[in-house]
Amino acid sequence: MSNIIDHFSSLPDPRTKEHKKVHKLIDIIFITIAAVICGAEDWYDIEEYGKNKEEWLKVFLELANGIPSHDTFNRVFSLIDPAQLQQSFISWVQSMAKITEGQIISIDGKRMCHSGEQGKKGIIHMVSAWSNANNMVLGQLKVNDKSNEITAIPA
Repeated sequence: MSNIIDHFSSLPDPRTKEHKKVHKLIDIIFITIAAVICGAEDWYDIEEYGKNKEEWLKVFLELANGIPSHDTFNRVFSLIDPAQLQQSFISWVQSMAKITEGQIISIDGKRMCHSGEQGKKGIIHMVSAWSNANNMVLGQLKVNDKSNEITAIPA
């Protein structure tokens, strides 16, 4: 297993103006991942988590300018290329996953909560692959409209 920072350090910083980079990109990403794992649901929660855990976070991060604001988390993540972030995340998760002989992968399809409410939104179906041995979701994918879970499973 390698360090989470190793997997996200190659992610390009989308901020173009050097004087606007008050916080390191890796600090923003690390705090966000840790906060979400601990139940943070929005940018305010992530900022609050950072402030509450600042001393612990300083064990791993520089945090020269303290904890970023919720606006900074929001702004930076709105600029990051989602495909590049996903690739870094997958790389990190794969480094932690162990393959065991006879491992069982459970495939499950679900309708997303609150999708299709009162005819205002389209219904979203997701299919997920769960690793019992690793106790984690290995991947998930939105099922295309006019398709089904069976066609999404190979992807």
